[in-house]
Amino acid sequence: MAVCTSILLISLLFFFLSQSVLSVVDSITQFRSLSDGGTLVSKEGSFELGFFTPDNSENRYVGIWYKNIPVQTVVWVANRCNSINDSSGLLTINGTGNLVLLYQNKSVVWSTSSSIQARKPIVELLDSGNLVLRDEEDGNSENYLWQSFDYPSDTLLPDMKMGWDLRIGLKRRLSAWKSWDDPCPGDFTYGFEFDPQLHTFPEAYIRKGTAKFYRTGPWNGLRLSGSPELRSNPLYGFDFVYNNDEMYYIYNLMSKSVISRIVLNQTTSFRQRLTWIEADQTWRIYASVPRDDCDKYGVCGANANCMVNENPICQCLGGFKPKSQEKWNLMDWSEGCARNIPLNCLEKDKDGFIKFSGLKVPDTTHSWVNKSMNLKECRAKCLSNCSCMAYTNSDIRGKGSGCVIWFGDMKDIRQFPIGGQYLFIRMPHSELTDSKMRAVLIVAAAIGGFSGLLLLGYFIWRRASKDKTDGNETVSRNGDQDEDLELPLFDQSSITAATENFSADNKLGEGGFGPVYRGKLEDGQEIAVKRLSISSGQGVRELKNEVKLIAKLQHRNLVKLLGCCIQGEEKLLIYEYMPNRSLDFFIFDQTQGKLLEWSKRFQIICGIARGLQYLHQDSRLRVIHRDLKASNILLDNEMNPKISDFGLARTFGGDQTEGQTSKVIGTYGYMAPEYAFDGLFSIKSDVFSFGILVLEIVSGNKSRGFHQENQGFTLIGHAWILHKEGSSFGLLDKHLRESDHNLKQVLRCIHVGLLCVQQSPVDRPNMSSVAVMLGSDSELPQPKPPGYFTETGAVKRDSSSTKPDSSSTNDMSISLLEAR
Repeated sequence: MAVCTSILLISLLFFFLSQSVLSVVDSITQFRSLSDGGTLVSKEGSFELGFFTPDNSENRYVGIWYKNIPVQTVVWVANRCNSINDSSGLLTINGTGNLVLLYQNKSVVWSTSSSIQARKPIVELLDSGNLVLRDEEDGNSENYLWQSFDYPSDTLLPDMKMGWDLRIGLKRRLSAWKSWDDPCPGDFTYGFEFDPQLHTFPEAYIRKGTAKFYRTGPWNGLRLSGSPELRSNPLYGFDFVYNNDEMYYIYNLMSKSVISRIVLNQTTSFRQRLTWIEADQTWRIYASVPRDDCDKYGVCGANANCMVNENPICQCLGGFKPKSQEKWNLMDWSEGCARNIPLNCLEKDKDGFIKFSGLKVPDTTHSWVNKSMNLKECRAKCLSNCSCMAYTNSDIRGKGSGCVIWFGDMKDIRQFPIGGQYLFIRMPHSELTDSKMRAVLIVAAAIGGFSGLLLLGYFIWRRASKDKTDGNETVSRNGDQDEDLELPLFDQSSITAATENFSADNKLGEGGFGPVYRGKLEDGQEIAVKRLSISSGQGVRELKNEVKLIAKLQHRNLVKLLGCCIQGEEKLLIYEYMPNRSLDFFIFDQTQGKLLEWSKRFQIICGIARGLQYLHQDSRLRVIHRDLKASNILLDNEMNPKISDFGLARTFGGDQTEGQTSKVIGTYGYMAPEYAFDGLFSIKSDVFSFGILVLEIVSGNKSRGFHQENQGFTLIGHAWILHKEGSSFGLLDKHLRESDHNLKQVLRCIHVGLLCVQQSPVDRPNMSSVAVMLGSDSELPQPKPPGYFTETGAVKRDSSSTKPDSSSTNDMSISLLEAR
């Protein structure tokens, strides 16, 4: 009896020990199963697999979720539509080497589908979130017999392929959960579609049931045609592979500290790219589609162009008219548009093409692609087929390559303010002739109109010349300028009195367009007055630009404009007074610099970042400042920064983020290379200027003139060298090195500054990303080499040499600039 009792106790002890060991395992083998209550954790602890119950549900599922995110975020489910209603579930490997989910130790609820039986099967959860089955005796640890990445649920993770394996006919696509508490696939699916036999052009669709809901547009060599905003960035990279074996889209994260996923959501009908923000303990939407009404599939019908900023949003393409004008007038665009003049196959040799730009190209269901043809061959191919309606390049990189042609009606075209793609649409000879005639008439009308404007301008000039004889002439006599400005107009006499006749004692400084004076109005309000000099180059146009612009902008980190005065030759701007003057007064002064401790400098950096983010993204207008520098950052009585001087700013609408000018005006030392050399300005040129500001604030050194005392290196080049050597702390202002400072915060700011001054605009982060970087502890991507290493060119430096190597690509010609 004692022997039996001992055996029983040993058996029970073995049972409890085995359960304890199995509560957290690193793999599942033929001798190690996973029961409900236990979990499988990836090697570095990124992901966890186990049994879970969704909120408001009693059902049990096997799934994978992020281990270190407090709110359970499930990214994959095994038994999506076949739940277990108790805790008897068991994950084990069966006799054929497949992973199976058993219910009450007998019923198979779910299993993998490997056709190859492993000699020593093992199941592991990788740190990518991929659950893999492989043969442990196989020398290749990446030779998977089955993997969860091939059978996604509603989530696309980094390094996970979405597309087709043409060798085995595998199609990977996302399918949304039916509801928050039911992971069974709902109506919405997302995946690539094409016909390899007919050589159609692949593209991805979101479908609701069988109906197309949203279309990404095909891959054009740089990005998806329907996503012009998809560009290189510091958070993630992306690629599209299309060959005889595979066709898929994939993205990867630049930093291991960033957590990101793409989710197809049934309840909101959106496909969203989400990023985990550690500081806020929440998921933040990085991008979402559909974005607007023009993203809804086929909203305008066939042969129409959706233009979200127009009213109505649907417009027939040139050469087409509404099929039903009556329905079109009622904003029922479902029937789309038909040709004004039908194509005649007998006269196809007389047909030509009209070039449309900035488009999301049509649905590629009825298309044909050849990646080796050039555009000339593509045109000929289209003309040779009576059913061909349009053509373009399949790859827009460089001068373009490849050929795509469309047959039949063109569906789901939309216009983008910036980006998009060319499309050559076929037209009959008579339509082309009419188009040429219309072009001639337009040119003639333009010439006539211009002549009329010249004549009108002459009479206005004569009137203005006469008006100048009256010293009391104000802006209200200048046509409708007072209505245009929509700001209080100050009388010159009151401003003269407030500044004590622009006394030298009241002068605060000298800006690019003239001096700035301190003043006090009769009611006691203190003001700052920018007095535009006659020779400054900022005339009424620049003044109106600044007034109208600031009047529409409201943010705590932007200076407030109180009004203006235009009287005779005098042009004045009246701002709120900033008692602590401008940032350059502190950071570049040996005495004042000691007063600006690190915590205050970091507060100023973050405030400027918030102000720029508002200008670039959150304001009613998209504003590019073009002259961001230390002297244009004013400080209030609490040393809060306010961006000022919008005389050179440019505004854009919609998704436009860049422009070009033949007249480069700005401040040497702050201008981005692409702006200084080619006149190209964008939100990324402002980001470059911000990066310079950050390095100046940290170091207490001016970007301009720094090279004269530092062996020819610019401030950027000096910061880059220190960063590469792991000595970034050496950049810190000497006034701060022995005072209280947050070393980690200092190094992070220098790192962010270098990310902002990278040579290529596409590599620089946008200001929303910068704000996130400054406010979190996440790992930052490594910056690429910046522009302006030295005064005359870029330098390279390694451990064997400190001598700069010149590069003609970065040579700077001062003659290109109007430096201020």
